[in-house]
Amino acid sequence: MKEIIIQLELPRVEQLLAPYRESIGKDYDGYRNHVYRTITYALHFLNGQHQQLVETALVYHDLGLWTDRDLAYLEPSEAIAIRDNEQHGWGLDPNALRGAIHWHHKIWRYRGPHEDVIEACRKADWIDATLGWFRKGMSRRNITLVEKAFPNCGFHASLLRLAKEYGGSTIVGGIKVTRGILKW
Repeated sequence: MKEIIIQLELPRVEQLLAPYRESIGKDYDGYRNHVYRTITYALHFLNGQHQQLVETALVYHDLGLWTDRDLAYLEPSEAIAIRDNEQHGWGLDPNALRGAIHWHHKIWRYRGPHEDVIEACRKADWIDATLGWFRKGMSRRNITLVEKAFPNCGFHASLLRLAKEYGGSTIVGGIKVTRGILKW
């Protein structure tokens, strides 16, 4: 597999994240780096195609966790992305944007409209969410390079903290997350 291309800063990503910095708060650096890791993996799977859509979808994919303070955050994240797409006139296909966010926790392969982008985003998030345990065809070397470029900054610990904070306990929060975001 070819070596992954790592872009340390993407102007669109920085612009899209900026309005949500306060909502994300102390988790901002961790979430920002998670976004960059997933974008990097997804663009690798897509050979660099659909960059604007991928960047946008993956900036927004988990935002509802902070903006709505809800463990079932897919629909709130979709709504924010669709609203901003319309308000700012980005012209992204709303079905592709919504789909990339909605299906990014799907356990099995996504098949359907916009499959290439949705599947790339889904695989990218699974790689990062599992800290590379599920590689989805990505080489260990590429994962190591991406993780070195974009350190975790406590991202996975913040997910556990939020599950406990929003759910009342880590166990109850974990169940709510699983029921609210996993797709079959």
